[in-house]
Amino acid sequence: MATVGIVGLGLLGYAVAGRLRGAGHDVVGHDVVPERNRALVAVGGRAVASVAAVAEAADPICVVLPSLAAVEEVVLGARGLAATARGRTVAQISTISPSLTERLARECAARGVGFLDCPISGTSGMVARGDGIIFVGGDRMLYERWRPLLEAILPRAVRVGSAGQAMVLKLVANLLVALNSAAAAEALAMVERAGLDVPLALEVLTSSAATSRMLEVRGPLIAKRDFPAQMKLDLFMKDLHLIQEAAGAVGAAVPLTDLAETLYAAAQAAGHGGEDLAVVVTALMRPS
Repeated sequence: MATVGIVGLGLLGYAVAGRLRGAGHDVVGHDVVPERNRALVAVGGRAVASVAAVAEAADPICVVLPSLAAVEEVVLGARGLAATARGRTVAQISTISPSLTERLARECAARGVGFLDCPISGTSGMVARGDGIIFVGGDRMLYERWRPLLEAILPRAVRVGSAGQAMVLKLVANLLVALNSAAAAEALAMVERAGLDVPLALEVLTSSAATSRMLEVRGPLIAKRDFPAQMKLDLFMKDLHLIQEAAGAVGAAVPLTDLAETLYAAAQAAGHGGEDLAVVVTALMRPS
């Protein structure tokens, strides 16, 4: 069993830690929020005081952070992983840009640090249940070395190409999440306006040709108007901007994503940024 490092113990990082602990791996982690370190200890992990301490104790080291700036600092900063994890592997799980991913891979390789581009498609709740998939980009031999470990997090960890290409595919997946979640919200808002039994309609729709994973995952949240964060809207807005940026870089048109972004932005502006992105329904429930 490996000793696995995790830098970043938010919703997704904590879910990853739980999966690894459940598979029998030792987990060493660090987060700038003390409560998150205590939560890791509560599930049998070990919290340490710095990123360098994680690198010293573990291989591989998973990076699960909320922003591009945080990822760049943790990997490329003066006491970051590229400087302290020589001979080890960084598994970068955060959703960032393909261009930053490629830069991190180059910088790590130049300093003798292995690098895998490993974004996860799945909410934190899905990951906790073992539901979802890891897209992997990077050297094939490095992937094969760590594949069993990655599959302890989620049963499928599929190499899709080089570092950066997995991140493109993750952004494409999040494009579909954005559109399908907004579509589920729009559909159930119409159901409610029509005076139908919303829970019954949701049950029927998820058994019909109209179902989608986001209707199944976020439909119940929309029906109950209760939005505990599996993916915080504030964080997902970052992903939407990354999708639009990546689409522009390859010349792909994303008009539906652009339209959906206005709905999510309206929900965020109304003060719902800390709730799950299913809260987009509130932007559709204007008075008639």
